[in-house]
Amino acid sequence: MENEINNELSKALEFFKAQKYEECIEAFKKVLEQDNNNPNVLNNIGLCYAKLAKDDLAIEYFIKTLSFNPKSVQTYINLADVYFKNKNIIDAINLLENGVTLMPKEIALKHYLSRFYLEDCRYDLAMDQLFEILEIDPDNLDAYWDLGNIQYEMGDYASAVDNYENVLDKIQDNAVLFYQTAIAYEANDNIDKAISNHLKAISANENFHLSYKKLGILFMARNDYESAIEYFQDYLNFDLPDEEKNSIRDIISRISK
Repeated sequence: MENEINNELSKALEFFKAQKYEECIEAFKKVLEQDNNNPNVLNNIGLCYAKLAKDDLAIEYFIKTLSFNPKSVQTYINLADVYFKNKNIIDAINLLENGVTLMPKEIALKHYLSRFYLEDCRYDLAMDQLFEILEIDPDNLDAYWDLGNIQYEMGDYASAVDNYENVLDKIQDNAVLFYQTAIAYEANDNIDKAISNHLKAISANENFHLSYKKLGILFMARNDYESAIEYFQDYLNFDLPDEEKNSIRDIISRISK
């Protein structure tokens, strides 16, 4: 019997890799005939149904999985994703809150819950989860990044900068991160730091066109028209809508006089 189960499991995994989800489900169900309470198999069947957009069946199997293994972190995440897909944010939040209550040190669940709180505009609760993650794992860069984004949206630019800088201490080649840090510095009226981070964004990715435009605007605000024109012209080298190109050309024309 064990050999038969292993054979069906091997077939199921091959079907899953090949994205043959119907066949995968049939193989997993043959395993259930011998081991009908196996939570891993139940979860995988739910995942296959989710891939097939048969969400009611996916939910049924994920809930069944949790009845046999209430500490299956991946099942909480899988089920929350299906709820989210069907715009059942409250159900997803309630589910993840139950998971976090049961497993208070499980960072993946706390992070997922924070993002669902954010989707529901519960910013304070989202930040609470992120702060708790950092108490467990002080080097969690994803938590610092998400905190920075929330604080930026809430207008707490100084705190946003601090959290972005915590990420930059470890990651120094990400143009998006430099750009986000730059606009947070700009919003906090620190133009020099904003310019510095936009320059770092370009250094990390010379094709990161957004920072070229921002540099043009920031240098223009400082009346450094020569530098502003240089970056505006660089920006024009990118594939931009005609309306945007005409707007930038008008700016260059005005400050060239």
